Amino acid sequence: MHNACMATKTISLKLKAYEKLKMARRYPGESFSEVVMRAVWPEETLTGAEFLDLSRKHGPFFDEDDLVRIEKAKRRDKPPVDKWSKR
Repeated sequence: MHNACMATKTISLKLKAYEKLKMARRYPGESFSEVVMRAVWPEETLTGAEFLDLSRKHGPFFDEDDLVRIEKAKRRDKPPVDKWSKR
């Protein structure tokens, strides 16, 4: 008899990240692996350094592809969490 065994990896998460992962389950018993595997990760990112390079290269003018990348990055961006506010 063959025993199929999947490799596993133990990771550490902040409690808040664990709770978000737990809340993302669609049905009781769904594994964290299943939740992570159906997550959508941004493929194309624009770092601050890349943006600075673009602005140095193009000055105040950008071509259409650059503007699309910047707009995509802006849509994904979220304001920082105010750690001092009471929730």
